[in-house]
Amino acid sequence: MRVTDLERLFVQQVLDSQFRSSAGSLMTQRLEQKFAEIFQVRYAIAHINGTATLHSALVAAGVGSGDEVIVPPLTMSSTSFAVLHAGAIPVFADIDPLTFNLDPNKVESCISSRSKAVIPVALYGLSPDLDPITHLAAKHNLTVIEDDAQCVLGRYKGRLVGGIGHMASFSFQSSKHLASGEGGMVITDSEKLAAAVRRFNSLGYAGVAAGPGKGKITRETIQDPNYERHVSVGFNYRMPELCAAVALAQLERAEELVNQRTQVAKLFSKAVEGCSWLRAQYVPEGYIHSYWTYVLLLENLNDLTWYDFRNKFMDFGGDGVYAAWQLTYLEPAFRGMRFHENQRQAYERGLCPVAESTQPRLFQFKTNYFDFVRAQSQADALSRTIEYFEKTRNYRTVALS
Repeated sequence: MRVTDLERLFVQQVLDSQFRSSAGSLMTQRLEQKFAEIFQVRYAIAHINGTATLHSALVAAGVGSGDEVIVPPLTMSSTSFAVLHAGAIPVFADIDPLTFNLDPNKVESCISSRSKAVIPVALYGLSPDLDPITHLAAKHNLTVIEDDAQCVLGRYKGRLVGGIGHMASFSFQSSKHLASGEGGMVITDSEKLAAAVRRFNSLGYAGVAAGPGKGKITRETIQDPNYERHVSVGFNYRMPELCAAVALAQLERAEELVNQRTQVAKLFSKAVEGCSWLRAQYVPEGYIHSYWTYVLLLENLNDLTWYDFRNKFMDFGGDGVYAAWQLTYLEPAFRGMRFHENQRQAYERGLCPVAESTQPRLFQFKTNYFDFVRAQSQADALSRTIEYFEKTRNYRTVALS
């Protein structure tokens, strides 16, 4: 089940506290401590959502007006919005045609004297190739901020995704592996970065520090008319206790929730076995995919459109299938825009050719089924859709050995 008695228990504990200020943010502190423990880092800072997390991380990294941040074009536009929120310039690097993640070689070609950070996204639950990205970052003094909103308990060459860059951002939005309606988390091993993140997400308060519950001030101090509260400018990005209660329960069930999606992905994988004209996202050796969604690429077939396939899938009982997001720089909010006088890239078609070829041909199948009978029916609908087009259009099927 998506929500169990554990979530209800933790929410009730918050309600029973009557939101007394003396109770502090005990549920949020528990969530932060548990998150840091699971992801094997020293610090975790809870946020109101997974865009605020990126904004806080960028500011903590010293990113500001006119700086450049390298981002992928194929992901939710929130990644690039956060760069704009920090006053910086999104620089789009093209993707790998097999994994659909940032291509490290394209990242290198985007680096300039104004580059300050890079945000590799673990797209659909699959880690990007982080080693060459972190090596480039070290060479050019860039901060690596992992955007792991779509990846929980994924692994990269044996390492847990999230503890590899300087910071990592997670989301608890309602569609994610761990869902509390809204919420997010920044994790890091750096005390300096953690303190900067927490201060930025807490209105620049003097009484905060890197770890949860630290930096507390006395009642006598806070009642003093001469007390100076705000030592820097910040946002109120703190996570509400009710959201933290649900997120904590979901975190304690993380393996169960991720495994649920992985099992659904296996059903879809079996359905496409032998199909030569639908290609799954490539998972390199040593990676573990967490399958926020299961993705297929439609190979270039001139007589079969994305809509043809989607409509037939629904005819056979499919729930529908999501398209990939429009490339960020082709969204109306970005297309043709100049956000800074030093912006090097023109946000127009032709900027990232691989991403532009890939995006219109992607099918994103839901994996958040908590009824395996329903999940199997969706895999069966996919099988019937493939069989229909192979019979009616003579598409080639690869024989399995």
